[in-house]
Amino acid sequence: MDFDDAPLKKTGPLRNLELEDLSTISAHELQERIERMQAEIARTQAEIKAKQSSRAAADAFFNS
Repeated sequence: MDFDDAPLKKTGPLRNLELEDLSTISAHELQERIERMQAEIARTQAEIKAKQSSRAAADAFFNS
């Protein structure tokens, strides 16, 4: 199995977020939370693109 295909962990900070009781958080705080999560998603997507570019460059180098 390729490291990139490893199953996601069901524990850790993301799991803690999934289990958090949102009913105690104000609408304003929930909106802030969404905005921060969207920024983190964008950061993560940028990192994925960078890794894919590096992988593609390595594949092109070694397969040519």
